[in-house]
Amino acid sequence: MNMSQNRQESALPRCPGCEEPLEQGDLFCGACGYDLSAVPEPPPDRPTVAIVTPDPGAGVPPAGAPGAGAPRAGAPRAAAPSGARLDGPARSGDFELAAPGAAAPDPRLSPKPAQAVAAAPAAGAKLCVACRAGRVDGDGYCENCGHAQPRERDHMEQELGSVAAVSDRGLRHHRNEDSFAVSTTALPDGSAAVVAIVCDGVSSASRPDEASAAAASTANESLLEALPRGTHPQQAMHEAIVAASESVNRLAQEPDREREPHRHQNAPACTLVGAVMASGLLVVGWVGDSRVYWVPEDRSTAPARLTEDDSWAAQMVATGLMNEAEAYADERAHAITGWLGADAYELEPHTVSFKPDRPGLVVVCTDGLWNYAESAAEMAAAVPEDAYERPLHGARVLVGHALDGGGHDNVTVALLPFAVSPQGAGSA
Repeated sequence: MNMSQNRQESALPRCPGCEEPLEQGDLFCGACGYDLSAVPEPPPDRPTVAIVTPDPGAGVPPAGAPGAGAPRAGAPRAAAPSGARLDGPARSGDFELAAPGAAAPDPRLSPKPAQAVAAAPAAGAKLCVACRAGRVDGDGYCENCGHAQPRERDHMEQELGSVAAVSDRGLRHHRNEDSFAVSTTALPDGSAAVVAIVCDGVSSASRPDEASAAAASTANESLLEALPRGTHPQQAMHEAIVAASESVNRLAQEPDREREPHRHQNAPACTLVGAVMASGLLVVGWVGDSRVYWVPEDRSTAPARLTEDDSWAAQMVATGLMNEAEAYADERAHAITGWLGADAYELEPHTVSFKPDRPGLVVVCTDGLWNYAESAAEMAAAVPEDAYERPLHGARVLVGHALDGGGHDNVTVALLPFAVSPQGAGSA
């Protein structure tokens, strides 16, 4: 975390329980679960949350569950941040990196209890990124200076052939609750298939980070099993979403190892969006409000959004009750109406198959990015000109675009360059 980020967060209202920054609409602290009902309303944000109309005969879901407390007449409850955390009040992980070769801080000034100067780390042990001298313990803290170490999931990157993805914690959340999976495989005819899955943990649910990781991994594995068998890519995508949903449902049956007495517990949940390129087809599948955009390599051709959100705003537009500008300006806009998880009202995987007639770039992303480039034209403008040839660089630039815009949410994007063979023609 850099110092400018520290200054941004220091200006935000803080949780009375753990001092984490708060955001508009929070019912509970995203870090420690503190009940914020008596706390003044914090500054605005647009995170991912879920709503559902409860079954009158099913009872009322526990507070904090997706849809808990939501009025039946279409007025969803206030949004909770997608930076929910279940591991207790945070110790500060903010620090300035020491210059290479700089001396370690005096251990007498360490925030940890007084102790002897830490012994030199054993060969292969992880060194503290702050003091460059202490060994990192099993809890992720330096045994010499006490600084918390960056978590691996705070920023992730992967490039695999022609597909690349980047995920970042953002500037306002305690941890990254997005997840992704990218892969390649071969079809029965020997041609290549490329896969990208992006998931966004629902912050008002318990263990959203586990939900997104389970969904992304399971959907990817399902596709890698089905595509080489010759399953049609659209059917394979449908099956992958169902399998991902089942994997998230199973999390609700597992004990919550990090349960805290003051935090409401409910079923883990996440959104999912994926893309498969195979046999000249582009297949898109999703549940929730993560999106796929199409950006032609020839920028004189119009870009397009290929998904429709499962959200309150999208429902208002679809029913003609509001136009798009009005719906997405409403504070309820980002309340989702579809998600993966045991508390989901009904699983309705969406799948669409396209046959592009020209090369282009497929952008698969969470709302942490598209909040800052909502329309297809805005997304195309944010994509660097060389992203088709350098997808990892392009994904990094898009994450940077979201961070420069405020980084209010976790940010994840995968880029898949789509090539068209000379004999390919037509679109569907």
